[in-house]
Amino acid sequence: MATVTAEKLGENVGAIIHGVDRERLLDDESLPQWTLETLEQNGALVFRDLHVDDADQIAFSKKLGHVELVGRGDTPEIFRVTLDPAKNPSAAYLKGTFDWHIDGCTDDIPIMATVLSARAVADSGGETEFASTYGAYDSLSDSDKERFATIRVVHTIEASQRNAVPNPTPEQVAAWHRRPAKVHPLVWKHRDGRNSLVIGATADQIVGMGPEESREFLDGLLEHATAAERVYRHQWKVGDMVIWDNRGVLHRATPYPTDSPRDMHRTTLAGDEAIR
Repeated sequence: MATVTAEKLGENVGAIIHGVDRERLLDDESLPQWTLETLEQNGALVFRDLHVDDADQIAFSKKLGHVELVGRGDTPEIFRVTLDPAKNPSAAYLKGTFDWHIDGCTDDIPIMATVLSARAVADSGGETEFASTYGAYDSLSDSDKERFATIRVVHTIEASQRNAVPNPTPEQVAAWHRRPAKVHPLVWKHRDGRNSLVIGATADQIVGMGPEESREFLDGLLEHATAAERVYRHQWKVGDMVIWDNRGVLHRATPYPTDSPRDMHRTTLAGDEAIR
């Protein structure tokens, strides 16, 4: 049996995995632990040409951790990422994913990781980009690390939707407000000893700082974290599967047309570590 290896795709984030096919994904009992360890080291893992079905994806995801029930129908473990409302009633909300974000920042405990497989891809656009907020923190000056340690940030769903929906209806605003705002430290001190930045589209305002100053600070920090040299952009092909560490990796989809056939199937691994 071929040796499973990880080849780095970027300095801070991304690795392509060699030596894994669909059969090995399901049958190699040592692969899940190796995958989790390699994910921690690289932030995002790319498996090319796996062509898994929903049952395969769910089975492997369950070997990695607890899979959340986020979808509908016979496979509630699967959430379809598509702009087609006939396939996903929440399709309009997904336009907010065109901005850099970390999933679950309006929760006490964000998800641990996401597994995404490509069933249909866009003719143009629709790539997924990744940037490590572990790497972004590590690159800060000592003085900034000291200053950022006490900063707290308000996260809201509204902040993540305003770019996609600049003129919302009262009903849309009311729906956004059903999810309460959360206040998190800017620096997430992980139990493994690493630190990361909790930033992205949901980051609305710095506690104790005015709106304009907050926006300038948060936008500048996001620009630092997502500088081109820090980003891995994944060009999807049908059959690809990508896993990323949601606790320390920002991600976004590049825009694609609303009538695009792009259809990604997602499983979500529940988190067990609060931001603190």
